[in-house]
Amino acid sequence: MAPSIAGVGAKGNCWDTKAMTAQTYLITGARAPVALHLTRLLAGAGHRVHLADSLRHPLAAASRLHRGYHVLPSLRADPDKAAAALRDILNRQQVDCVIPTCEEVLYLGQIWRDHAMPARLFAPGFDLLEQVHNKNRFIRLCHDLGLATPKTRLLQNVADVAALSGQASDMVFKPVWSRFATQTMIRPKPARLAQIIPTSAAPWVAQDYVAGQEICVYAMAHAGKLTALSAYRGLIHAGLGASVYFTAVQDDAVTAFVSAFVQGTGWTGQISFDLIRRNDGVVLPIECNPRATSGLHFFHDGPNFARAVNGEGTATPDVTQPQGVRLALWVYGLPQIWHPKGWHAFRDAVAQVQDVMDWPADRLGLARQLRPLAEIARIAWRDRVSLQTAATRDIEWDGPDQRAI
Repeated sequence: MAPSIAGVGAKGNCWDTKAMTAQTYLITGARAPVALHLTRLLAGAGHRVHLADSLRHPLAAASRLHRGYHVLPSLRADPDKAAAALRDILNRQQVDCVIPTCEEVLYLGQIWRDHAMPARLFAPGFDLLEQVHNKNRFIRLCHDLGLATPKTRLLQNVADVAALSGQASDMVFKPVWSRFATQTMIRPKPARLAQIIPTSAAPWVAQDYVAGQEICVYAMAHAGKLTALSAYRGLIHAGLGASVYFTAVQDDAVTAFVSAFVQGTGWTGQISFDLIRRNDGVVLPIECNPRATSGLHFFHDGPNFARAVNGEGTATPDVTQPQGVRLALWVYGLPQIWHPKGWHAFRDAVAQVQDVMDWPADRLGLARQLRPLAEIARIAWRDRVSLQTAATRDIEWDGPDQRAI
């Protein structure tokens, strides 16, 4: 029998971890490599997987393992129309569980709060989602849970920024709602600092610069119990943000932090963190993403992972080789060869990477990867924005009062 759910809708999401047979999942954010990976893991465990997104040709839709791809209206531009379309899909396909992968999780959390939906959402309630996505409130939450944090200040006007001008060389500045470090300023010079113009509707944070090793984490939890954790380091990035080549790490202090956080919040769903491990071993949180990130790619055992999704067991990473997207590695890694030691790093990455696109039962050739990229490139050209911005702008969550797309 499929797990039942009580209190769906305005009351949130409650889970029953009875023995599971085949489930029907709807994975949203199908544009993301992690959505493709989730499809492969869950389908490989014998479950039925459907996909949804607002793009015409998202990456995961190229998989041979899903049961259907459904185009949604934009959750950001027309959430009411998207909610109606989503409800229709859930009913027609008899979906048991919806698993978000990108920032659309916040829009879905809002929908599940405001409407009675006929499936469970693998995420906590909307208020907690929004709290951790907010870079200032997340740090305050960690502090309230008794976790060590870097000093973080909220900036709501230019006077707040000016007051820190004498300390800026030892600080990091970024918008409260942002992703992929696209606007992050690390130890900015006065001229760059002057470019920050926060408002109460679009605030920034200033955080003490913390020296140490950057560690990222992907995790899952059920009612505060950790069911999966994968820690990793990005070795080559797309700009300052998302990794295109990354390697697994193990750190007991990282596990202790994540366990304490999910237990303290009663978290259910996926959650990811950017952390700094100081030289003295103390782990400090930098920010939180209430969604999937690249650490998911270190799980290849589908049945074991599926049990963790349903709260029936725990999953541990079963891949040790560095992971990455080979196509993205060439796009973003090749230009870095002009940096000191950049050529050697790029050469080693190309030789060692295990391409996350490769899957024995679901191989994607270059042409099937280029079609989604071409769609995003057309959007970037049309709107005169970067590829990275074009890939996410229609699902980004920038606070209660969404700015124009």
